[in-house]
Amino acid sequence: MFIPLKDINPSRTYPFVNITLIVANVAVFFYQLSLQFTLTPRAYAAFLSSYSTVPARLPSFFAGHGTFVMAFLPILTSMFLHSGFLHIGGNMLFLWIFGDNVEDFFGHIPYLFFYIFCGIGAGLAHTFFNLYSHVPALGASGAISGVMGAYILLFPRARILTLVFIFLLPIPAMFVLGEWFLVQFLASINALGGGSSGGVAVMAHVGGFLLGMLITAIVRWR
Repeated sequence: MFIPLKDINPSRTYPFVNITLIVANVAVFFYQLSLQFTLTPRAYAAFLSSYSTVPARLPSFFAGHGTFVMAFLPILTSMFLHSGFLHIGGNMLFLWIFGDNVEDFFGHIPYLFFYIFCGIGAGLAHTFFNLYSHVPALGASGAISGVMGAYILLFPRARILTLVFIFLLPIPAMFVLGEWFLVQFLASINALGGGSSGGVAVMAHVGGFLLGMLITAIVRWR
């Protein structure tokens, strides 16, 4: 068991954009729950499919079928949907731990654009490597991966209070996030080889992480 719980790295400014993103994700999740209890299973599945990233819609659009909105808007809306309590709980925990300091670096409004851009880039990475898949992909993890990519570049030595089995240990971010990325990268290679990734959009994680690092490196250089 290897679970980050808190970073020992106080931010200089109040992270109101990061908190707003967490609140928005939780609000949409409870809206999903309300639909799950009011709609039929088939109607609820149709709702999720309509607003989730379905890779096959993009080649279909370029072949002249469907609209631009149907093909591309779900890449944005899927960032605010989650499949269950564990899914949203894990995502929001990681966003809470790492997002405030990254918002501190970029500034409030640029951070919002950074988050959305990483989420869209992650969705496109997942689509590119699963081009004809009709399986819906949803969740904020692609955007949050971008935040984590920024964090490892900006604060590699920041201590992350991590639950390791039954022990709480302060571990440098470069090891916590490096280990997480390595697991995702190996899973993505396995998926490309025809293996199973357990239904997780690992290419979105890898793409989001690398995109977050790239944008952060460019901003720091400039």
